[in-house]
Amino acid sequence: MAVDLKTKEHIRGIRKAGRIVAACHKALSKRIAPGVTTQEIDRFVERFMLDRGATPAQKGYKGYPFAICASVNEVVCHGFPDSEPLETGDIVTIDMVADVDGWKADSAWTYAIGRINTATEKLLLAAEQSLQDGIKQAVLGNRLGDIGYAIQARAERAGFDVVTAFVGHGIGRNMHEYPDVMHRGVPGQGIALEEGMVITIEPIITAGRADVYIAQDGWMARTRDGAWAAQFEHTVAITKEGPIVLTRWD
Repeated sequence: MAVDLKTKEHIRGIRKAGRIVAACHKALSKRIAPGVTTQEIDRFVERFMLDRGATPAQKGYKGYPFAICASVNEVVCHGFPDSEPLETGDIVTIDMVADVDGWKADSAWTYAIGRINTATEKLLLAAEQSLQDGIKQAVLGNRLGDIGYAIQARAERAGFDVVTAFVGHGIGRNMHEYPDVMHRGVPGQGIALEEGMVITIEPIITAGRADVYIAQDGWMARTRDGAWAAQFEHTVAITKEGPIVLTRWD
């Protein structure tokens, strides 16, 4: 299968969607607090996107009913928003995809709810650093295995494991495109990175074992051992100038 390489114009289109995703995450970082429900976050994100000319691409995708995935504590991904208030000490991963003029950008972020304990702080730090290490390897001349290895090495040095049941992917006109982006790997293996590739890098790092199971709703994935998990994700373009993070926010 061939990779759908993007032109500079295509990447500008994805960047427009990425800026809305980034702005939404930045706004959420100031709103997420104890007592807030993930249903409220879902409504906020949908309105935020619509007001800026974007649509939430996850809503309706394969029947998914919400604008976001909201994954709390031991839920690794694809959690349904609900009416349960978030509590101090919780963590929640908010995953969203914006569509602007047919171009899509995808980003997830794990937020701490109030004060969290030291062990959870270490988990979030390792997960975010593993993403950053993966992005640094997204350069011409490298292969997908270099990205996966950098992520795996960072997580394992910190004493955590990488969930392998879910992967990153190409993105553009479609939410999920070829290739799959593994978050474990062997340096120098996998397909070569080419100019014009746009991929998501989205490692899920867990404090326990990497085994997961899918809930009865057919979507929500949880760790089998109940260990908490954190995920950080960006949409990244491969260019001659190096990786460009199209969903970056500060």
